[in-house]
Amino acid sequence: MADTADTANVIVRPPIAWAFAVLAGVALNWLMPLPFLPAAVSAGWLGAMVFVLALALVAWAISTMTRAGSNVPTNLPTTTIVEAGPYRLTRNPIYLGMVLGLIGLAIAFNSLWLLITLALFALVIRYGVITREEAYLERKFGDVYRRYRARVRRWL
Repeated sequence: MADTADTANVIVRPPIAWAFAVLAGVALNWLMPLPFLPAAVSAGWLGAMVFVLALALVAWAISTMTRAGSNVPTNLPTTTIVEAGPYRLTRNPIYLGMVLGLIGLAIAFNSLWLLITLALFALVIRYGVITREEAYLERKFGDVYRRYRARVRRWL
């Protein structure tokens, strides 16, 4: 990663990684169903509610970042440290929403495959995206970012 780049230089765009995890989990579940909940549990509604809450978190985070005047896509420069809205509770509300969305889908489809692809997604996001974003933000914003990072947890 070049120190002069004004992006985090992540290894994959997070929405692409999320879509890949969802598609891979659904495809594997279709080929070889691997339920993890007892058959007596009707988890469709619970999974749907978790998924809708996840979408709401992602929408809130994107809206907050956009209103603050910063860019959401990882391939564009970050213009400010956003500390309002969900960013008061977690430094990564969009990624947290993506994780919760995968959990909701796993429950709704009763698919262990979706939980497995969730684990892989979380590893890619943590080490291929967040680590690079944190280094970029520290390089670009210095003490402002370090103070924010000291106050707000990475996830929850």
